[in-house]
Amino acid sequence: MNTYLIIGGTSGIGLETTKLLSKNNRVIVLSRDKKNLDGLNNVEFIFADVTKPIDELPQISEPFNGIVYCPGTINLKPLKSLKLEDFQNDFEVNLLGAVKVINKYFNNLKEAGKSSIVLFSTVAVQTGMPYHSSIASAKGAIEGLTRSLAAELAPNIRVNCIAPSITNTPLAEKLLNNETKIKSSEDRHPLKRIGDAKEIAEAVAFLLSDSASFITGQIVKIDGGISSIKTI
Repeated sequence: MNTYLIIGGTSGIGLETTKLLSKNNRVIVLSRDKKNLDGLNNVEFIFADVTKPIDELPQISEPFNGIVYCPGTINLKPLKSLKLEDFQNDFEVNLLGAVKVINKYFNNLKEAGKSSIVLFSTVAVQTGMPYHSSIASAKGAIEGLTRSLAAELAPNIRVNCIAPSITNTPLAEKLLNNETKIKSSEDRHPLKRIGDAKEIAEAVAFLLSDSASFITGQIVKIDGGISSIKTI
């Protein structure tokens, strides 16, 4: 049985990943809230806040076959409405939290022999979108981190990143809180729908698995085609 560490595994994509992986693996979830984990087998919850100093992250001694870093933000505003604190918060949660976690548990990954890291970006990094300057900047840094670490940690630790388009999760709730908004989001995608957290979790599980053992340093776009194609 493999052991995976999921940061932010109690909501949205993180929760679906926890549910999927815990069917056949041990899963340790670090989060500020234990909600939604009741009744799940093979899951251990440990409180953690990635915005705090690295020394406050819990000590865990066992090897990890993989780490999935799920925390994110959606802070969509015109540049003139964004404060410096908005950029700082987005970098703290999305980038620096990931850096802390990887540094803190690097030896756990090494002890497993072969292991994998999965991070999250957004379609808005490679496809410019209005009002995304803060979050796209932070997630752009995640894509740079992915490639750099993949080179640095090869051959024993693989590092990949998923860049989804809008996905039906609590984080995106304000953007999908009525039928008009949902229909508008669906129509922007060539596949005429928005993402589902379960299908993103399936991609995470694949990238962690031995089936993806020849994949590293990749930004995997799961975005309904919005970043690549236009339909007539």
